Amino acid sequence: QVQLVESGGGLVQAGGSLRLSCAASGRSFSRSVMGWFRQAPGKEREFVARISWSGVITYYADSVKGRFTISRDNAKNTVYLQMNSLKPEDTAVYYCNADAGGGWGPAGQGTQVTVSS
Repeated sequence: QVQLVESGGGLVQAGGSLRLSCAASGRSFSRSVMGWFRQAPGKEREFVARISWSGVITYYADSVKGRFTISRDNAKNTVYLQMNSLKPEDTAVYYCNADAGGGWGPAGQGTQVTVSS
């Protein structure tokens, strides 16, 4: 199983950028689909983006398409989420997750992103 630690969150003004990182441990990282999810206060956790094990195929929620970019470095066991043109509605705790073939596993502890207007 893959263990995950997210970092890179913070407070940013609307229109700004942040880059989130998710460091993974475990042998199956390079074979896992990786994803980012987020949960805003009072709302359910929602899908943000995912990336194939090779990094070639990516998929985004409509709400972030064109603004966020997911990438991975299998040599470093790390997946990234570059977030540009941030909006107040992007405020949430962001989690990364891994799917090694049996569905999404446990997420990390999350990293808080706050976008001020």
